[in-house]
Amino acid sequence: MPSTMKGPGLFLAQFAGDAAPFNSLPSITRWAAGLGYKGVQIPTWDSRLFDLEKAASSQAYCDEVKGICTEAGVEITELSTHLQGQLVAVHPAYDAQFDGFAPPAVHNNPKARQQWAVEQMKFGAKASKNLGLTASVSFCGALAFPYLYPWPQRPAGLIEEAFSELGKRWKPILDVYEDNGVDVGYEIHPGEDVFDGATFEMFLEAVGGHKRCNINYDPSHFLLQQLDYLEFIDIYHERIKAFHAKDAEFNPTGRQGVYSGYQSWTNRAGRFRSLGDGQVDFGGIFSKLAQYDYDSWAVLEWECCLKHPEDGAAEGAPFIQHHIIRVTEKAFDDFAGGATDKKVLRAMMGI
Repeated sequence: MPSTMKGPGLFLAQFAGDAAPFNSLPSITRWAAGLGYKGVQIPTWDSRLFDLEKAASSQAYCDEVKGICTEAGVEITELSTHLQGQLVAVHPAYDAQFDGFAPPAVHNNPKARQQWAVEQMKFGAKASKNLGLTASVSFCGALAFPYLYPWPQRPAGLIEEAFSELGKRWKPILDVYEDNGVDVGYEIHPGEDVFDGATFEMFLEAVGGHKRCNINYDPSHFLLQQLDYLEFIDIYHERIKAFHAKDAEFNPTGRQGVYSGYQSWTNRAGRFRSLGDGQVDFGGIFSKLAQYDYDSWAVLEWECCLKHPEDGAAEGAPFIQHHIIRVTEKAFDDFAGGATDKKVLRAMMGI
């Protein structure tokens, strides 16, 4: 039978805060459900909402977390380990900035920080299994991204060596996800070494075509690169295991284009917008995903340089619900069909 996408879901990362209702899992899930969301994606680094290490080792804690969500009226869509995944591979140019993603005990110590991140990723696999989830979302990190634009020209072999190292770091982690029956949906994102289809293929090759190496599809990053995000689904639909519904717009001028001239988010040619306020063709996206029988969640990741987040969240649930296609179980022209008779079929073809 064909499958209908689940949703709407809400990624909680951009909404968590120190004030109610955003400062605890019970209150933020009730808030999300009150807006019409049926699922929540949990940021595993935010201790106000979730304890990843505890979830990896305690089924009782996971049952408690699931109970909190059920009582609020939502399911858990996936666990997010974006920040920890980022730290699996960090170019030294970004060390100071990315220390903020890790606990103080590993600051100024890239090796210890990486080891912490790898352990966190493995916790994510075990916690997902304990929660009954089959997919998670993350970043892959970056070793080559500072060399994206080749001037001075890149030394021969640099990119190949970067992806080889990326594969060596991630394959043992992906093996743990395989052991726990969980996919990793990498968000394909500028700033990561995997930022488009070509780089995803390079990464997939580096991890030996690992079955757990998959995609968290987010069209906003593709629109800002001027990549064909609908054809992307045609090419990679078998690897799409999660979906961030996020909007964006690209308005090049005589002064700036894709790189946006170091401007603030408000003044960039390419900028993220709330759902429905940008240029992403969500009608086309939801149709493509329905065509390929995508049956997981549509999750709002709210990022907008103009609109208040609470307004973006309130508008996001009905927007996603409106776009989800309840997949038909029969062909529209079934009414005109007749019983199948092999003799009749052969006669129609003169054989």
